[in-house]
Amino acid sequence: MILITGATGTIGSEIVRQLAAREIPVRAVTRDPARAQAPEGVEVVRGDYGDAASMAAAMTGAEAVFLVGVLGPDDVETDRALIATARAAGVRRIVKLSAIGTGEPDLGRVGTWHLPGEQAARASGLEWTVLRPSSFASNTLSWADPIRAGQPVPNLTGDGAQGVIDPRDVAAVAVEALLSAAHAGHTYTLTGPELLTAADQAAALAAVLGHPIEVADIPEELARQHMLAAGMSGEYIDGALAGQAYVRAGGNAVRTDDVQVVLGRTPRTYADWAATNADAFRVVPEPVAPGLARVEKQA
Repeated sequence: MILITGATGTIGSEIVRQLAAREIPVRAVTRDPARAQAPEGVEVVRGDYGDAASMAAAMTGAEAVFLVGVLGPDDVETDRALIATARAAGVRRIVKLSAIGTGEPDLGRVGTWHLPGEQAARASGLEWTVLRPSSFASNTLSWADPIRAGQPVPNLTGDGAQGVIDPRDVAAVAVEALLSAAHAGHTYTLTGPELLTAADQAAALAAVLGHPIEVADIPEELARQHMLAAGMSGEYIDGALAGQAYVRAGGNAVRTDDVQVVLGRTPRTYADWAATNADAFRVVPEPVAPGLARVEKQA
């Protein structure tokens, strides 16, 4: 049995889908099982990081666990608690989702948010693998509304390039690490096959959609105001903006062959992801009433 935390998130849901497609027993953990949409045959159970008993029950009988902590300055102990619970429940193998740049001094506080979880994984006595993916291709889904409205897409990273990765590839690496001890003791930095700026991604989307997409650089202070208005804490905002500044300065211009090493194939390109997800950026035509359609046709 493979247990997936964060099972309704970007990576967790894709891991569940890939494991189910291979007919491997998988248990998906979510705070609200009634609302979860999982493939047929997947066991969906309740689990809340704030309720240790629920997580212990969910992990009982699992051989391997995929761990997604809560990223933020107030949640650095979450991974430690999850790993302790997994060990007590008899789990043998853990795969910890971290982030590229973890531990880099130039990233400041945000670069430490995943460190307690990584350290706990390595000290757990279990088989462990740490995944440090670069920027997800799916992050640009936040551009969908402005693209549909014909507006420029916002950019906080300037001309900074990143090894943008398709979430399906992150999930595929996680699946292999969950199923095989061959990846135990490894920390994989997962990137796509090329370094891309926000403008590069906008150009790739424009090529798929068939119309130009403008990019607007957003001043850091304006971004801070929007984040404060959204209710984010000052410390979280400081960390998030430090991460964007790190990218702008070229700190995340990293490309590795780790996906190739684990999967035996090159990672998908951002253009591949854009083609697969193009409908998310297209305007959905308003349905035309049948009677109106007949009138227009006659005219």
